[in-house]
Amino acid sequence: MVPDSRWQPLDLGDVKPIPIGQRRNIVHRDQFRELCDPQGTIEQLIDSLPDILAGGELRAAAAAVARSVAGGAPVIAALGGHVVKVGMGPLIIDLMEKGVISAIAMNGATAIHDLELALIGQTSEDVESNVADGTFGMASETADAFRQASLAGADEVGLGAALGDWIESQRAPHAELSMLLRARQLGNPATVHVAIGTDIVHMHPGVAGANMGAATAIDFRLLAAVVSDLENGCWLNIGSAVVMPEVFLKVVNIARNLGKPLNGVTAINFDMIPHYRTSRNVLQRPVERGISLTGHHEINLPLFRVAVLQRMSAEDRGASDDS
Repeated sequence: MVPDSRWQPLDLGDVKPIPIGQRRNIVHRDQFRELCDPQGTIEQLIDSLPDILAGGELRAAAAAVARSVAGGAPVIAALGGHVVKVGMGPLIIDLMEKGVISAIAMNGATAIHDLELALIGQTSEDVESNVADGTFGMASETADAFRQASLAGADEVGLGAALGDWIESQRAPHAELSMLLRARQLGNPATVHVAIGTDIVHMHPGVAGANMGAATAIDFRLLAAVVSDLENGCWLNIGSAVVMPEVFLKVVNIARNLGKPLNGVTAINFDMIPHYRTSRNVLQRPVERGISLTGHHEINLPLFRVAVLQRMSAEDRGASDDS
């Protein structure tokens, strides 16, 4: 015999339904958009995105960047290596040239890919096949460039500027692809944040850790100076899950330690999957507002670029109409 249960099926007779009109809803038809004509422009495609979830976040990110640019606040792009590997370097260059991105910061891998593309128009070696015979990361030209740049950068200018200078001095055949070089030409800070032992050039005997450390330390202090002016600005973390989120947390702390409150900062994170450090150290801990755009860089970044430029153009037209 089965004993009686403490719980019996609940009688729903006293449940009190409400009219649907009294219910609070989070999806409204005015968030929907008209479908884009297949022959339409990219601007029309952006306009067709529903103002819901990622569509709304894309618009919010574009609006935040446009506000920062209009107000003269910095927009800083912190870059992981995959951004370069999927062909987004020219997009970053374009946004620097258009006055949207004020400074770029990157880890060592990003700088390596940037430099190799400038030199030979190729990068991202086949790790699986090359590590099998010990040739992975052994390209002499890449290591020699970092040897020379870290020596020059340790003296005064920092690693990012020294790499840009080196690319220019070599008259690299594909120099137009280099973010480091273009930033140098535009006078935009370009900083490289190296973690010793993580990059292929650290395996080469001619690359001195002391020089590399000194050069990247200068870049860290330069980035700290830029971030000290980030009030009402934007930090774009694009494809870096560890190094750049950690660097961001530290430079924000330095600024506040020196009396800069950094109010009104918006952090926007682009990555293929959510990560702990980006959610905590970029989107939550250091800033008032965080926006996450998850997906492939080669799709999301072109959409973001157009959305930003479209928003800036609309605000310019509005300002002209008011004057």
